[in-house]
Amino acid sequence: MDINYEILYTFIIASSVLAFSPGPDNIFVLMQSMVNGKKYGLAVVAGLMTGCFVHTTLVAFGVSALIKQSDTLFFVIKLFGALYLFFLAFKVLKSESTIQLSGETVEKKSLGQLYRQGFIMNVLNPKVSIFFLAFFPGFLFSETLSSVSQFYVLGTLFVIDGIIIFGLIAILSGAISKYIKQNSKVGVFLKWLQIIVFIGIGIFILFSEK
Repeated sequence: MDINYEILYTFIIASSVLAFSPGPDNIFVLMQSMVNGKKYGLAVVAGLMTGCFVHTTLVAFGVSALIKQSDTLFFVIKLFGALYLFFLAFKVLKSESTIQLSGETVEKKSLGQLYRQGFIMNVLNPKVSIFFLAFFPGFLFSETLSSVSQFYVLGTLFVIDGIIIFGLIAILSGAISKYIKQNSKVGVFLKWLQIIVFIGIGIFILFSEK
């Protein structure tokens, strides 16, 4: 089977950095774990990652059909992806560098409720589908494997990455929150790391080949 492992390794590294960068999902996992306990944070992680497969399916079948139609459409998708990632980099640039942590508004819920909340948060967020649409097409890694299969491989790797990184955030929530509170510059570092990764992925996607 013709597989470009370098592309897959790049995808895994990029996914890991993005999963670790502060955002509403991992901050929610962190807060639930800090206030209610690690297993409650892990319930949110399970819901979020299950939702990722829904977005993977939508993108896999939608984009695969477009790729089959023409090389021009595939180039348009790549161009959209690169521009969207550059836009995300710009949004991060304009955002605050501080990471806000407050457990005052964290509501106590059951594990099942948190799983459902994580799933719904992910599935009903159109930004996730847009991100997958921007992110995945540039990382197709095989000339022989069907594009649908490749999207599912990428989606699975993304979910595994998310489970590991988000799971560690839940398990190490106490130490992570303490470190963030004691080191104000961590927000600045993660902010610029996101900017560099978004721009780097955008350039990679723009010059990737079908």
